[in-house]
Parts: sequence; structure tokens; C-alpha cells
Amino acid sequence: MFWLSDKIEFPPYEFTTKEGIIALGGDLSCERLIHAYKNGIFPWFSEGEPIVWYCPYKRMVLFPDDLKISKSMRKVMQKSEFIITENKAFEEVIYHCKYIDRKDGFGTWITDDMHQAYINLYKKGIAKSLEVWLNKELVGGLYGIEINGIFCGESMFSKVSNTSKLAFIYLVQKGNYKLIDCQIYNDHLASLGAKEIDRKTFLKNLKE
Repeated sequence: MFWLSDKIEFPPYEFTTKEGIIALGGDLSCERLIHAYKNGIFPWFSEGEPIVWYCPYKRMVLFPDDLKISKSMRKVMQKSEFIITENKAFEEVIYHCKYIDRKDGFGTWITDDMHQAYINLYKKGIAKSLEVWLNKELVGGLYGIEINGIFCGESMFSKVSNTSKLAFIYLVQKGNYKLIDCQIYNDHLASLGAKEIDRKTFLKNLKE
């Protein structure tokens, strides 16, 4: 297993394990995170563990033209009760993503260090959030990183049914991205048209 030094670099992709791990250690500085995302690498680990960096062989992505919106979701979108904003409450969004109760447990990976690291990226204009409001209350949203015309999604939450989907659809339709990086497979995003592509194809899109 390749352990990172203080130098901002990652090993060749051939070092990746079958689980998709390319390196361990290092830090969550803005410089390292930006370098990682530009090379298709992202951190994912739990509190108390060393930082684990992934570059999986299969990448879950959504090409905007593949977006699927169900009839029931279109009805939700037609209602005027929800208001969607960009970068109006980034810290609130990441807080809810971290602490909201999830059946799948995917909120637990946002450690305190990760929490602060993405706030730091937001302050540099690299991380972005979308917020969904109902009666001036934040009820859903998502956040991620903008790199080379690609939005790398990190996490989303819903306090009211369908609001994370609403934020995601808005992102796809209004964001002018060539693709949305969803990182790893999940049924929620597959239902919206996301699919797995091989790492080589993903990296080609990222580098162009």
C-alpha cells in the first residue's frame, strides 16, 4: 500500500488495489484535495482512520443528456413551494449531510477534518452547494467540487421527501457541466440516469 508524504503527489494508477484504493495518509489541505480531484482521486474514510484515497476502476457518473425525471418528480418540480439557491448556506448543507440520520450509513464518513476541509474549499470558490428551501427552512441540498467542467458530488440530504433529487436535477439542468461525478454506484442516482463507466473513460473526460 502506498503511503503519501508531505509532497503533493499520488502514485501511478497502477498502484490502485482491487477495492479502488490508490493511497493512504497525507492531509486534507486545499492544495492536495484540488490535485486529487484533478486526477480523479477522492478521500473516503471514517473517524479515527488514516485518510484513504480512492480512484475506483468503475466510476458512477451522469451525463446531462441521460438525466431521467419520473412523472412523480415532474409534479414535484411544477409546484412553486420550493426555492432553490446556490452557495447561500454551504456550511448548513454540509452540517446536515454529516448529521442527518441515514438508513444506508453514508453520512458517517464526513469526519470533523473532512467537514472543515470542504468549508476551506468553499471559501476558495472551489466547493459549491445547492440548497432547497421550504417556507424559509433548509429542507434539502447537496455539495461538491467543481473541476474542469465536471461537478464532483460529495453528499446530499433530504429533510423533506424528494428535495435532494430536486437539488440534483437543478444541478444537472442549470450547471452546464459535461458530466456529474457520483463516485460510486447507488440505486438513488441510478434511478436518475447515472451509470458506471470505466476509469479510463472518466479520466479522459476529466482531462479534456
